Amino acid sequence: MTVPRQSTPDDLPKPPENHRHMVRRRWVTAIVIVLLIGIPAGYLVISAGQSRRSGLDKELESSATGLTDAVPSRMKQRVFEVPIPARATNVRYYETSNWKSSRLYVQFNVTSGRLDTFLTELGSHRSELKEGNVTIAPRDARTVGWDFVPTRVWSGTTHKQKDPRPTQDITVDLSDPAMPHVYVVSTTTP
Repeated sequence: MTVPRQSTPDDLPKPPENHRHMVRRRWVTAIVIVLLIGIPAGYLVISAGQSRRSGLDKELESSATGLTDAVPSRMKQRVFEVPIPARATNVRYYETSNWKSSRLYVQFNVTSGRLDTFLTELGSHRSELKEGNVTIAPRDARTVGWDFVPTRVWSGTTHKQKDPRPTQDITVDLSDPAMPHVYVVSTTTP
């Protein structure tokens, strides 16, 4: 004879799920899916957009054929050792590179006191500026459209450094001594 088996709580039929509980469970599931999939996907979309914009900015910069109305990046300033003084105005720059050398062309207006600070940061002094001396080569001047007309008051110096550090040709228009106009060509060789 068989002994009847006693029922356990697992054998009992489960009551139907409460509608509120079911809705809450579905919401939690949807939130978890969004957190696990949606947020990383959002980051990928944002990152791709930033990368694309950065690439377009670099493409525009490299396709420039003359001076750009902007301050060179801090990295360019460090590499070419051309610290743009604070509150410099009319800052423009252009960079060229080839297998032989890289050049950064920079021009800006600055107060007389900030010119002294700029020259000191380069490792030079105002006393090294020779009156009537345009140190920027005609070929470099043509590259960016600079015209060093003889009717202006020019002074210049060349700050040479041991390779691989750059050499800077500096020419300053002192026609307005209170607001000199500075032209720099910094050349590095790999």
